[in-house]
Amino acid sequence: MRKLTASNIVEFINQLDKNSTYNYLNPRNKGVIKVEEVEFPEGPVRIKRWDPSKGEISERKKVEPISTELIWRIANAFTVNQPINFDRVLGGSYNTRSVLEALLAHTPQFQFCYPGRIETTGGNPVIKRGHKHLMWTPDEPHKNGIIKETKTEIVISEIPNLEVFYDALVLPSEIKSNNIDINVQRRHAQIQIALYHIGLQLGFRTWVAQNDKGILYQNKKLGEFEGIIVSLKDEKLMSAYDDAIRAALLIDCIWFKNGKLIPAVMEVEHSTGVISGLSRMKNFKDKFPPFPTRYVIVAPDEDRDKVIREANKPQFKDLNTRFFPYSAEEELYALCQKRNLKGVTEEFLDCYMEPILEN
Repeated sequence: MRKLTASNIVEFINQLDKNSTYNYLNPRNKGVIKVEEVEFPEGPVRIKRWDPSKGEISERKKVEPISTELIWRIANAFTVNQPINFDRVLGGSYNTRSVLEALLAHTPQFQFCYPGRIETTGGNPVIKRGHKHLMWTPDEPHKNGIIKETKTEIVISEIPNLEVFYDALVLPSEIKSNNIDINVQRRHAQIQIALYHIGLQLGFRTWVAQNDKGILYQNKKLGEFEGIIVSLKDEKLMSAYDDAIRAALLIDCIWFKNGKLIPAVMEVEHSTGVISGLSRMKNFKDKFPPFPTRYVIVAPDEDRDKVIREANKPQFKDLNTRFFPYSAEEELYALCQKRNLKGVTEEFLDCYMEPILEN
């Protein structure tokens, strides 16, 4: 599966002529845009924008940034040949969203389109002309610096976006006593809880790091929840391997299935260096007999390049690490909250966890 990243988008925009101005996709917007500076690898991209029809000139306009955060949010939304609507993806936030849309449309890998929109009235579906969307079309590049409209037979049914909800949680004092920002620790705990709920719905028993079992969630310690493993000695696969048990004690999350399978061994890396998580998983792997599983780093989407770089160092190559970005993890968690998944095998996880081992 091809994945678009913030660094890709920054590279595409950098190819545009910085002495030229670019129009918005909305013809009613008479403004123009000029790329002033591109910061590698993931932005920000700095631009100027002004409206000549109102007598405005470039020299009187300030330089504005298209933030790295915005670039990443848009990168994560794209799938090859699937249209996206910027306003819908961004919920109307970011005042440079239409600037980014316009600049991307002028690069060779993007085209704009008007997919059909399914509108149901009185139970009867009708396809109407939809709103403007942008498509990532890497296999059909066009000339740099121009925009191209593509005709599409795609129609869109605009169902509400999946949203993720986290109940209140309280961190144990031994976690709060270290020097990591409390909001970072809370985010780490939220991701662990989401992994637990995903595992529960997929029929897995879950090990969470020994020092995280005291997290209070829904007025109960995480270690007391259904499906949480109290002791790794209770797991048939682990009971005979004391060294492996010791190596696994501080691993953030391990899923077990039917006493026979380990669908995934996971480290959540929200703030600490990726190497620490990779090292814990490597130590576990070396002390456990050869066994098929997924070794996974769960981390913010914008950390993808760092995860790939560290996971491909020689000492970690045999982990064949997978990357489970927060956006994919929360998409799966939201699906579990919304639907009671049944009959799904652990191979379903491969749709969400990206293999990142480089040949």
